[in-house]
Amino acid sequence: MGKQISLDGWQENRLADLLHRGSENVERTGKPIILYRQTIEEDENNYEEVVCSLVKDHVIEQIVISGGMIVPSFVQQDVYSIDEYPAIILGKSKERFRELVDKMEKEFDQQMQHTNGTSES
Repeated sequence: MGKQISLDGWQENRLADLLHRGSENVERTGKPIILYRQTIEEDENNYEEVVCSLVKDHVIEQIVISGGMIVPSFVQQDVYSIDEYPAIILGKSKERFRELVDKMEKEFDQQMQHTNGTSES
């Protein structure tokens, strides 16, 4: 009998594969990929947001405060390996997890279209 994997495990593996592919692109282009930005607190003059980016072999979540007279500053930074991040984001938010999978799949679909010369207009 073959090895069984849970749905969560399969989803985590899928996202890890996509992140590894993205990491290869980051290494090739030298540009990080912004996975998501989320404003978590906002008032009249400033805001606090989470910026999550993919770099070579790692995912970085940073909390940034900026706006108005405030010089942008990082108040927290968490660095995860690509293999550990899918379980972490799935534990935080299933919706965010799905958004990341969709974003990465679309990114690679567009790359394939450009590579194959079939870009849609």
